[in-house]
Amino acid sequence: MTTSESSGSVVRRILLGSQLRKLRESRGITREAAGYSIRASESKISRMELGRVSFKARDVEDLLTLYGVADEAEREALLGLAREANVAGWWHSYGDVLPGWFQTYVGLEGAASHISIYEVQFVHGLLQTEGYAHAVVVRGQPGAVADEVERRVSLRLERQKLLVSERAPQFHAVLDEAALHRPYGDAEVMRGQLQHLIDISEQPNVTLQVMPFAHGGHAGESGAFTMLSFPESDLSDIVYLEQLTSALYVDKREEVAQYERVMDRLRADSLSPEGTRELLRHLVQLG
Repeated sequence: MTTSESSGSVVRRILLGSQLRKLRESRGITREAAGYSIRASESKISRMELGRVSFKARDVEDLLTLYGVADEAEREALLGLAREANVAGWWHSYGDVLPGWFQTYVGLEGAASHISIYEVQFVHGLLQTEGYAHAVVVRGQPGAVADEVERRVSLRLERQKLLVSERAPQFHAVLDEAALHRPYGDAEVMRGQLQHLIDISEQPNVTLQVMPFAHGGHAGESGAFTMLSFPESDLSDIVYLEQLTSALYVDKREEVAQYERVMDRLRADSLSPEGTRELLRHLVQLG
């Protein structure tokens, strides 16, 4: 199974959930009534419609019957989507170190055609070297044993293959300059990380900009965020906001638009890609 297939399963889960929600609402059926029909709770229906859980074929069949979908071709299309949505992602093998709320993100990240990020605290995970990633994990998980640290680093490096894959997304990163100065690991690790940023920024699908200290206050005052866009026209853009023990997925069009405006301002006010490389080269020489 390829990375694109396993990532696509997350997208299909969300698409199927969205289709089921539209069918339910068009029939004026409550989530409670829908849950009753499949021997489940209202919250289970809510999770299904958000694409947060896997789908049982019997449940989908019963819901389609409840919603009055009798056409065999339409039923089979949706049941086929359910089967595809249940394909396990490659990241499931990292379930011991990967919280459930982050598994959805990894699948969406792998399925996105465009990824835009703003990061403040440290270099974004998709851009980290192995040494830097190790230092970040150790700092963030001080009680983790060596094997767990290595598993977490391995997961991060596996995610990075996305940027050099055949279907690599367009990746646009804005890093606050603070991320370049805050040391993770020793001086050699930091030099290697800065050089890696220079190298990877020259890939055709990667655009890297730094928001410099000299600019002062800027549009990213609310903190780090990630924006994901997908090739499927039925799937709306998503803003991902990571918290300490959970994550928030924003997909309401008007809210996503606010983040788009912030991202546009960050890009406009940051150093150009070439100016960013000049700053990075300067920092490498100082290191």
